[in-house]
Amino acid sequence: MSDITSNPLPMNPPQLGLEFAFRIRLELGIRKKIGKIPSGGVRGFVSAAGGIVDGPRLTGRVVPNSGGDWALYREDHTVMFHAHYMLEADDGTMIYMRNNGYRYAPPEVARRQEALEPVDFSEYYMRLSPTFDTPVGKHDWLTRHVIVGCGERHAEYSVFHYYIVK
Repeated sequence: MSDITSNPLPMNPPQLGLEFAFRIRLELGIRKKIGKIPSGGVRGFVSAAGGIVDGPRLTGRVVPNSGGDWALYREDHTVMFHAHYMLEADDGTMIYMRNNGYRYAPPEVARRQEALEPVDFSEYYMRLSPTFDTPVGKHDWLTRHVIVGCGERHAEYSVFHYYIVK
């Protein structure tokens, strides 16, 4: 067995790239909070009222009222997303999407976001890591790739930009 110091790892790790795949404009519906939970933070819900999917790899719509986000609002001004909803591709294919991620903002920015005031994308961090279930066929590439995203939060909708990790 070799000693790790006598066989160091190469200093040129492979570089990852990103390929823009699609974006979603998600229309937000009802918002509810259940309040502070025993494990800390506040659990909330916002329904996915509908939306548009467009991009070079996928176009279609968010199926209205097919799910939503069960977010956890942590005390450190971080929101943990745990969303589920259905997409329908332009060819009629149904796609189940699970969308997890984080949004972090400094306290003053978080206060403005909570009040649904306009906040520039550059003032907060919002990153996503979705996974998908699709039928075998044209869109099953979604089940074989790591996809990451970034988001923009607005009062009545959010925009998510998704990239394939190469």
